[in-house]
Amino acid sequence: MSGVVIIGAGHAGVQLAASLREAGYGSDIRLLSGDPDFPYHKPPLSKSFMATKEAALQPLRGEAFFAQNNIELSLGLDVDRIDRASKTVVCADGEAIAYDKLIIATGTSARKITMPGADLPQVFALRTASDARAMRDALPAMKSVVVIGGGFIGLEAAAMLSARGVQVDVIEVAPRLLGRATSESVAQAVADHLIKTGVRLHLSQSVETIAAQDGAVCGVQLGDTFLPADHVLVGVGAVPMDQLARDAGLSTENGVVVDDHMATDDPDIFAIGDCVSFPQIHLERQVRLESVQNATDQARALALTLTGSPTRYTALPWFWSDIGALKLQIAGLSDAPDQLIETFDKDGALKSVYHLKHGKLIVCETLNSAGEHMLSRRMIADGFTPDIDLLVDGDARAMKLAYQDAVKG
Repeated sequence: MSGVVIIGAGHAGVQLAASLREAGYGSDIRLLSGDPDFPYHKPPLSKSFMATKEAALQPLRGEAFFAQNNIELSLGLDVDRIDRASKTVVCADGEAIAYDKLIIATGTSARKITMPGADLPQVFALRTASDARAMRDALPAMKSVVVIGGGFIGLEAAAMLSARGVQVDVIEVAPRLLGRATSESVAQAVADHLIKTGVRLHLSQSVETIAAQDGAVCGVQLGDTFLPADHVLVGVGAVPMDQLARDAGLSTENGVVVDDHMATDDPDIFAIGDCVSFPQIHLERQVRLESVQNATDQARALALTLTGSPTRYTALPWFWSDIGALKLQIAGLSDAPDQLIETFDKDGALKSVYHLKHGKLIVCETLNSAGEHMLSRRMIADGFTPDIDLLVDGDARAMKLAYQDAVKG
């Protein structure tokens, strides 16, 4: 067959297949997934799916969708290599699949740690449904868990585990949680929330050894401190799955390098999603983002390009994370802001942080303030910055009125 072949059936790959049909693409579409599970939403893995034994995966699209739209979905099928000369992909089972256009949407894999004890059976990562099932099966035996890494996935899982009565220790090598993902004040608000729920934080610390007794995890060693634990969750980030592109001679640098139309340096090969390094217009440099929004919006833009309407990818990035009772939402990408404005709710809890650079609003972080997040996304995307007094007051209604007036004018 020919037509479009998509390697990867995560958020990016499935959205592209759907958007191609919506845009009127009439030729063959084949979607190849190394994951044996039917394509599923990944954010719930660290929360609702893992917390409830009976919880099912949330499908990205129903099974009937693929049949009705003539999209051939192959599960559990790994691609070994891309043959650019013959315009085929060669699968692990030996099948060679021809393409007119090839899209790499392979996503990321969990970054591995290398230390004594890292390969013990009670040490988990959390990137796929298979990972989540393995950890979910072990939940009844969990009494004390060490989470290595203070990023979104680790903190979401830490909050879930703590709510189940598990003693959780989070180890973070940096002096604060969430690295460069959030402002210091938001990171501190998240830390305070976790501490109140019983999670113990160990900042500016690193694990030297995962200790074992009788072949099972019994704790981790932090310098002079030993933390007893029966399980370990590793959440130290992800690496782009760009080996296929590299082996095919395509440019890679922290991901598959593409232009603003998601094209690689082969005119018949494109790439989208978490595995991609692309020119981000708001930062004016190449970046790689791990975001459901970024993956799906890139897919929508590429579908237009592939159906005859060349479309640059210009969407404003936004992110979210549910850490226990805290819903953290971020609109935009922070790039060395020169002013931060914090607002608080009626109880004195941090509600939002506005990032400004040269007087322009570039980012808004919110905690349990969904309406403010939605407003900030529109304001930033349209290049509107409210008066400083409005930002300081934190009056979302007044900001919305000012924004609407500006749009009308």
